[in-house]
Amino acid sequence: MSTKMHIKSSERGVIRVFHIDLPREAIERFTTQAGTGEWPLQYALGAKSLRNAFVEVVDIRELGTMSLSQYLSEAHDVTGDDFDAMRAQLDALKGHALILPSQAFNQTEQELTIATPVRWVGTFNEPKSAPRGAPVRSTSAIGTGSGAKAPPAQKSNSGLWLIVGILGVIVSGIILAKLLVN
Repeated sequence: MSTKMHIKSSERGVIRVFHIDLPREAIERFTTQAGTGEWPLQYALGAKSLRNAFVEVVDIRELGTMSLSQYLSEAHDVTGDDFDAMRAQLDALKGHALILPSQAFNQTEQELTIATPVRWVGTFNEPKSAPRGAPVRSTSAIGTGSGAKAPPAQKSNSGLWLIVGILGVIVSGIILAKLLVN
């Protein structure tokens, strides 16, 4: 049985949690991209594009006394009613969990077809971050965000002055050389 899931290229702030139903000794081979490009995990997800740097495989036993839901809450800042409703199911998982934030899909619109040994557990939204600092109120920032044209840039004559300066040095050198020769 497979699960289909659509990933939008504009997706941000979403965490997907999967369970990997494999023995511990098979996990590394399954979740590691080979030098040849072969990657069983990507095939099992049916992903067109997957960024290895954002793929997180968690051995639930290595969390010790911390539950998987606690880990998601603390490490990925996952909160909300949907997440709270899934805590018991998340905490009942054994073996390995796969955590994929939106960045793992490389801003590529794609259709996932999730197949064994991977099983989708839940999708959660990260909280939206509040804007940092006060709104910009400078006069230079006003009027250019609405599509209005920015004022034309002033042209600089620094290139011209550089050429004049170099010519001045050359002419001075020639005059000095003539004086020393005579």
